[in-house]
Amino acid sequence: MFDPAASGVPRPPDGTGRDRASRAPEDDADALFGLEELRSGPGDTPADRAAREPSYRDSPAARRLLSVREIHAEPAAAASPRGRAILARFPDARVIDVDSHWRIPELHGNEGNLERWVRVKSEVLVLGEKKTLATRPNGRSADWIAPGPSNGCAMACAYCYVPRRKGYANPITVFTNIERIIAHLDRHITRQGPKREPNQCDPSAWVYDIGENGDCSVDALISDNVADLVRAFARRPTAKASFATKFVNPDLLLLDPRGRTRVRFSVMPPRDSRLLDIRTSPVEQRIAAAGDFLEAGYEVHFNLSPVVVRPGWEADWSLLLRHMDDVLPRAVKEQAAAEVIMLTHNKDLHELNLGWHPRAEDALWRPELQQPKRSENGSWNVRYRNDTKAEAVDTVRRLVAAHAPWLRIRYAF
Repeated sequence: MFDPAASGVPRPPDGTGRDRASRAPEDDADALFGLEELRSGPGDTPADRAAREPSYRDSPAARRLLSVREIHAEPAAAASPRGRAILARFPDARVIDVDSHWRIPELHGNEGNLERWVRVKSEVLVLGEKKTLATRPNGRSADWIAPGPSNGCAMACAYCYVPRRKGYANPITVFTNIERIIAHLDRHITRQGPKREPNQCDPSAWVYDIGENGDCSVDALISDNVADLVRAFARRPTAKASFATKFVNPDLLLLDPRGRTRVRFSVMPPRDSRLLDIRTSPVEQRIAAAGDFLEAGYEVHFNLSPVVVRPGWEADWSLLLRHMDDVLPRAVKEQAAAEVIMLTHNKDLHELNLGWHPRAEDALWRPELQQPKRSENGSWNVRYRNDTKAEAVDTVRRLVAAHAPWLRIRYAF
C-alpha cells in the first residue's frame, strides 16, 4: 500500500495579488446544489476517514508538481463555492480577472511562454465555468465522453493533444460549476436506462470518460471535483466513470467508488516515458498502484499508450509486459483489460515541442513513417502510415499474447 509522507498545510510562496482568496471556502450554507447528498451517509465512510487522515495533496511531493503563484479567474468562477475553496488553498497566489478562461492573450497567446512551458504548468492555474455541457458518443475508450471537470494539465507529456488548440501555454483550467456538470450527467444517465447489449466498453454499464482533456488524478490535488464525480457515479448502478491517468494520487484511495469508476493507468516502456512523459509518476509506480486501487473499490484497466515506433521498441514493450506479468496481483489480472493506442502527432504540436523539448521530436516526428489525417474535430494530424500502423498493432497483440496473456485488449486504435 502506498504510504505518502504527507506534511502539514504548505505555506505558499509570496504573491502580490488581491486578497480575494481570504473568502471562506464552501460551507453548509453555500454547498453546491445536490452535492451535499453525495457527501452524506451514516457510519465511518471513506470520506470520513479522508477528512481525518493527512492529505497527499498537502505533501511536499504534491507541492513540487503544483506550486500555484498566479490564478486567472472568471469572476463568476472565483465567486462560486468551488472557486472560493480553490482560492483558499492558494491564499498568496496573485488573482487576475479574465473575461474568458479560453482566451487569455498573455497566457495562451504569448510565444514567450514556450521557454517557461513546464514552469507555467506548475505555477499558473485558471478558473472558469464550463458554458456548454454536452455528452458525446464515443464507442472506443468509453460509450460517452462526458463534460470533464478540467482542461489542461500540470504534467507535460510531449505528445499531449490539448496544447494544439491552446497555444503557448497549457496549465490546468478547473471548471468550478461542478454541480451543473453532475446534474447534466445525472439526466443523461437516467435517459439511457439500463444497457441492453454488451459491447467492448463494458458488458453491462454505460461508461462515461470524465477526463478527456486532463488528468483526473492531478485535478484531485486542486479541488474536490473528481471526488464529487466518483461519489456521483458510485450511486448509479447503470453507469461507470472512467479516466486515464499517468499520475498516482493516493488521496483517491480514500474515496468509495464501489466499482463504478474505472481507472486506466497509461503505461509505456520506461525508456519512452523518461523522454516523453515529463512530470508524471514513473511507469513502475503506476503499475505498482494497480492492486491498491482495485482493493479500494476501483476497476483497474491499462492503456498501452502511446505506442511509439522507434528502433528497439518491440524489445522494450516485451520487457514492460513481462514486468506487469511479474508484479501484478492475480486479482488485478482477472479483471484487467487494455487499450492499445498508437501515437498520433500534430504539426502545430511539433512546432511547439521544438521550442521547449526538441529531443522528444526525434521519436515523435517520423515523416518517413507518418501520413496526414483529418481528425474528428477537423484538424490535421499525422499518424503512422496504414501499413506501419497495422504491422505495429499486430506486433503489440502478439507481444501481449506471449508475455501477458491475461490482458484482454478491448480495442486498438
